[in-house]
Amino acid sequence: MMDYSVLRKNMVESQVRTNEVTDRKLLRAMLDVPREQFVPEAQRALAYNGEGVALGGGRALPPPMTTARLIQLAAVNPIDHVLEVGCATGYGTALLAHLAANVTGLDIDAALAASAKANVAAVGLTNDDIETGPLEAGWAKGAPYDVIVVSGAIAQVPEALRAQVRDGGRLVAVIAEGAVGRAMLFEKQGASFTGRFAFNAPAPMLPGFARKPAFAL
Repeated sequence: MMDYSVLRKNMVESQVRTNEVTDRKLLRAMLDVPREQFVPEAQRALAYNGEGVALGGGRALPPPMTTARLIQLAAVNPIDHVLEVGCATGYGTALLAHLAANVTGLDIDAALAASAKANVAAVGLTNDDIETGPLEAGWAKGAPYDVIVVSGAIAQVPEALRAQVRDGGRLVAVIAEGAVGRAMLFEKQGASFTGRFAFNAPAPMLPGFARKPAFAL
């Protein structure tokens, strides 16, 4: 039988710390949150191998390194109100719930959203809310958000998500450019929404984002 606690510690030490993740609260959360809970039972042996995990229907859980670096890039504070777009089975939501005041996880797939709700509850977290709807539309009912984390690759940031970021808030996402994903940090100041490149990252394309909108990024 696998000792998941040992695998989890090895993941943090060999995959996450070595990829410039230094936020102590995030590292603690990654040690506390059992990633295997968020992986289909038949694939739990793959939970800590450093790769993305296929969830079916073209969806996948991003590699732990991508998730960790994106969340660190967002610089989540204990008072922050956070939206995770593309929560899938809820792993990112659970990590964010350790760091923020509250987190809304959003997924277009009702079955994935249901599993996210069950998984987050199973690990004892209560400061989350899981919703179902089109990812590119965000979740306006809870806006504005201090932080939006897009857990997957997108072609560009749609206007709906920009509008849901609080003035002074942040959005992190992997912008797909061919086979390369570029993790970006966007910051909103008044009418300005500016982004900067942070690192290259593999991430699965999220549904609803593959076709580029007509407007420019």
